[in-house]
Amino acid sequence: MEDQIINKKFQKELLSGITSLVLLGIMDGSEEPMYGYQITKLLEPNSDAEPIVKQGALYPVLRSLEKNGLLSSNVEPSVSGPPRRYYVITETGRQTLDEWKGIWQEIKSFTETILGGEQHDK
Repeated sequence: MEDQIINKKFQKELLSGITSLVLLGIMDGSEEPMYGYQITKLLEPNSDAEPIVKQGALYPVLRSLEKNGLLSSNVEPSVSGPPRRYYVITETGRQTLDEWKGIWQEIKSFTETILGGEQHDK
């Protein structure tokens, strides 16, 4: 049981920054504005596994990205329910995404080197 708690904590810590990177990547690849539920569906695994990013965790990240000028949004009426907030990536968001991709590659390479056994002799 304690192992599960430790694993969940580790996963949450890893995902805290990666979620913003992934969301900007999704928005950059979208030709149309997207609302939260659509984004959540893209983040679901292709198996019976539990989603890595839960819908409830998604909205604070979207709001943060918007607050920082990386996304913009507008609310539009919905035919089948309450109004929906649609998000689009801004030019600043695209520039930031490019920078974050570079940072991600550095971190990924470093981690793979260490975990892959290519670390320097101690």
